[in-house]
Amino acid sequence: MSAHSLRNPAPRVVTAVKGAVFLLALVPALRLAIGIYQAAVLGMDSLGTNPAEFVTRSLGDWALRFLLITLAVTPLRHVAGWAWLVRLRRMLGLFAFFYVLLHVSSYVSFDQLFNVSDIAKDIAKRPFITVGFLSLVLLLPLAATSTKGMVRRLGSRRWQWLHRLIYVIGPLAVLHFWWMVKRDLTEPIIYAVVLAVLLGVRLVRARRAASRPFFQGGIAK
Repeated sequence: MSAHSLRNPAPRVVTAVKGAVFLLALVPALRLAIGIYQAAVLGMDSLGTNPAEFVTRSLGDWALRFLLITLAVTPLRHVAGWAWLVRLRRMLGLFAFFYVLLHVSSYVSFDQLFNVSDIAKDIAKRPFITVGFLSLVLLLPLAATSTKGMVRRLGSRRWQWLHRLIYVIGPLAVLHFWWMVKRDLTEPIIYAVVLAVLLGVRLVRARRAASRPFFQGGIAK
């Protein structure tokens, strides 16, 4: 595929790519669902010695990955000149939210067995749980305003200001993961470096174009 076709693909190609990305984004959830079925119904050791922890952490990992992938859309769009990538941003952001919800649901159900008192104590006493919960709270209004209708209702300027929360959520999500890991910090460091690069690219572009908003877009534009 030529550089020109990558920058200006036909609409049907973009639609096909969007469909493929949608299906690929479901693969982690599907694999975990199969693993849960194998462990619960077939008695297979498909989720390790601590299935609840394995499921919760796996969902959290994918939530963070999709969050970073969403943040990568705008820098990649500018660097590579692939303007069509913006059509994937809302979907990727909503998948990040989808995996966050599954991550939290797994924690609430498998780890805490829906014990509200224990969950509240966990949020108050364990810093990484506190930060993770704060990330969820900040992500809720972004997901709720992800539609084009909400952009029109809020107005473009207010909508953009609201969706700048993603630049708070990103560091909080990385910090949540960092504090959760007890020994090997290799993976948290990788995520932190990726996040720093993505935000750094935006900062450099903003300084070169001072007349434009500091951060543009969000998870749903």
